[in-house]
Amino acid sequence: MKSAISIARWLARALAIVVLVIAGSTVLVRFAPGYLSDAREMDSRYAVAARVELSQETARSHSLLGMLSAEIGGWAKGNAGISRQYDVPVSGLIRPRLAVTGGLMVRSLVLAWALAIVAALFSSAGRNPAAVWQAPSTLLLAIPTAAMATLCLLSGCGGPVLVMALLLAARDFKFLHRALRKAWLEPHVLQARAQGIRTWRILRFHLFPSLAPQLAALATLSIVTALSALVPVEVLFNVPGLGQLAWNAAMNRDLPVLLAITMIMALAVTLSGVAPDRAGEWRSA
Repeated sequence: MKSAISIARWLARALAIVVLVIAGSTVLVRFAPGYLSDAREMDSRYAVAARVELSQETARSHSLLGMLSAEIGGWAKGNAGISRQYDVPVSGLIRPRLAVTGGLMVRSLVLAWALAIVAALFSSAGRNPAAVWQAPSTLLLAIPTAAMATLCLLSGCGGPVLVMALLLAARDFKFLHRALRKAWLEPHVLQARAQGIRTWRILRFHLFPSLAPQLAALATLSIVTALSALVPVEVLFNVPGLGQLAWNAAMNRDLPVLLAITMIMALAVTLSGVAPDRAGEWRSA
């Protein structure tokens, strides 16, 4: 019974998020500065066509309720609407790019967690945490994602996976270092170390099980951070993923595409938030 109620609550929350995403994104895009302007108006070769498109867009966007109903109707048909830039179903644009973005995120998350956990284990296991472990993460956090990607492009070293992994690892390391530092000082862990139990057994049976809910919550934050870094990374490295598609849609006032990508990201964050909730329930059971 509790599971059914929990699932019903989650579905209701997910539905509310979808509705808010559609309404909020439509309002923000419609009233954003420059929505009814086009750079092609400055070029005599395209000025007439641009003005015709803008007049059509003005007629479509005159009623905010009409815009909302049109976008919801596209989702009801199963194609997420028609792209105004490419004049094709949005689902056809997103489907191949979703695999590219998913692969980039999975590789980045795996590499980031490997770097963060190894660095946190070394920095937290000693008696006095060395500042040498803190300096790199602090420096990486101070560098914007776009600047880091630009440095990689100019130097010819690294790629989108490395940039996202370094960004995520720097954020995760701070949390993991504090959590592990505290866990190493727990009485039962100190007792186990005093009895000569091997470190890997302490990590496997004492530290990581006790930190499971916190690690699940950190995984959610990692996914949110990765999603926020998608656009600059994919645009600068010319990765044909959802971030690049979102950038092109924003530049061309392609509201159906923007709505679809925003909904996918919102649902990804919602689904990733289920893990900490389940971990907490299992721990309390």
